[in-house]
Amino acid sequence: MTQMNAVGWFDIYVDKMERAEGFYKTVLDAELEDMNDPTGETEMKSFVANMGAYGAAGALVKAPYAKPGPGGTQIYFSVEDCAVQQSRIEAAGGQLIRPKFSIGEFGYITLAQDTEGNMIGFNSLK
Repeated sequence: MTQMNAVGWFDIYVDKMERAEGFYKTVLDAELEDMNDPTGETEMKSFVANMGAYGAAGALVKAPYAKPGPGGTQIYFSVEDCAVQQSRIEAAGGQLIRPKFSIGEFGYITLAQDTEGNMIGFNSLK
């Protein structure tokens, strides 16, 4: 059996779906798709993904049990150059926490807080 990557899916909890969707669309220049919840209690929008490609897919999730905010799971989005996303964060309603910095042989990281209070990161090799 082939060893699997540690992360297969992620959820980012949100309070206001429209606001969060706007933030991620703007900062990542990405589309999100509606996901069906058969129970009707969860609103979800998934990041468009190729499930056969390297990396994990995930979604924005609004649910009674889901509470966004700092101090939880840290998600890092893989991007070409995190300076690009850094330049979009504040205009999209987020807050820049730590500007682009080197992590040695693993590239660079920018840290931000999204519109829902979640700490997120962007990682690039240049």
